[in-house]
Amino acid sequence: MIDIAAPPATLQIAVIGDVHDQWDEQDIAALQSLQVDLVLFVGDFGNEAVGVVRSIASLPLPKAAIFGNHDAWYTATPWGRRKCPYDRQTEDWVQQQIELLGPADVSYGKRDFPDLGVTVIGGRPFSWGGSEWKYEAFYRDRYGVHSFDESLARMKQAIDAAAFDTLIFVGHCGPTGLGDAPESPCGRDWQPIGGDFGDPDFAAAIAYAQHIGKSVPLVTFGHMHHHLRHRQDRQRQRVSCDSATTLYLNAACVPRIVQTATACERNFSLVTLTDRQAQRSTLVWVDQTHTITSSEDLLADLAAPKPLQPLR
Repeated sequence: MIDIAAPPATLQIAVIGDVHDQWDEQDIAALQSLQVDLVLFVGDFGNEAVGVVRSIASLPLPKAAIFGNHDAWYTATPWGRRKCPYDRQTEDWVQQQIELLGPADVSYGKRDFPDLGVTVIGGRPFSWGGSEWKYEAFYRDRYGVHSFDESLARMKQAIDAAAFDTLIFVGHCGPTGLGDAPESPCGRDWQPIGGDFGDPDFAAAIAYAQHIGKSVPLVTFGHMHHHLRHRQDRQRQRVSCDSATTLYLNAACVPRIVQTATACERNFSLVTLTDRQAQRSTLVWVDQTHTITSSEDLLADLAAPKPLQPLR
């Protein structure tokens, strides 16, 4: 284990939900203004958006990231390959993204933060969610993984190698076990409506970490957007909590940048950890002057799902 003199009692973490090409230099300035200790990205930067990933890689703050299904949009599926805008014989945009992120990419891995006293553990990258093993050739060729069991084994290796006992998990899709209603954090809101569409291997990895005595104050992910497809009168439940007091945060507030009548605003999910427990979680909108224009208490979701908020 890595020893540090005194890890901070309080950590301020910013989680960036599904980007979908909405990222620019103002995001970097806003994050610096928010004075966060750690930035986590849950993937879906764009459809193999190499330029977006290059910009995110330049963020001069402690960070960790995982890739989402859109980050292999033209590679993982037959229909995606048919739409590919580049020559796959001479270019590989998936690999370019991986190389650009470098050590910030925690896919099937981990990143230790000695100054913070935490290790970030990454789930299965490029996940589309659900209990069916999909895109076998993609995971075989890219990661040498053939099944959920092998996927879990990769995550266990990262957990066992963590330098710290306080672990933060980041995935693209969240774990199973957070509910099977369409409004649940990982609930299916398309036909057939309902069902838990989380990742079972991710859930098993988190359970393993808790079982061996690791502290897991935060699990964050995206993929399932807050605005529901099947109804407009409410939003998806954004947070959940288990008996181990782990906070599960769905950060996929999409679109994450909006133009109002008077400002350009962007959202960040902020989590405050105090003594290895999540004490506060808010969704904030920040304008071009780096002023927080609104702040929503996400922990209120633990009592009841929030009604639909007006689109910005």
